[in-house]
Amino acid sequence: MMIIEAEAAAPTAAPIDMLEHYFQSQGWAFDRNGDEEIVAQVEAAWGEYELRGLWREEDRVLQFVGLPGLKAEPQHRTAAYELLGLINEGLWLGHFDLWTGDGTILFRHAALIGGEEDEPALSLAQAEALVEAALDECDRYYPAFDFLLEQGKAPADAFRMALTDTAGEA
Repeated sequence: MMIIEAEAAAPTAAPIDMLEHYFQSQGWAFDRNGDEEIVAQVEAAWGEYELRGLWREEDRVLQFVGLPGLKAEPQHRTAAYELLGLINEGLWLGHFDLWTGDGTILFRHAALIGGEEDEPALSLAQAEALVEAALDECDRYYPAFDFLLEQGKAPADAFRMALTDTAGEA
């Protein structure tokens, strides 16, 4: 219901403006840094995630990042890169990455918005797709990273274990 109201108010808008509309419609806390950046805090399946939209006007690219709050310490980075490779092979949109500086694990993807002659605009449906892809993939693969980083599982085992569906209820 809130999404419909936001869509009626702004069928398309500048990329960061539309992400702001979407975040507001979801009731999420967010901070905005001009027309180039917006950051939201979202309660997700495995805890609080940070969602970050970064607009690069000169390239007409909106980069969207999901940070599930995971870090690979130096001794786990080789195994984390192996797990990233296993995960990324199956992703249709976006990819997981590891920042070399501090070991932060993140999901990111980018969207080209408009051509050189067009005013850059993002629809509510596009904003929702960007956000939901990041949240869905972070939720889906968080357990794999946890198995690897916290429980010391091998990358292939962590990947397999995270994709195992459980039946019934506890």
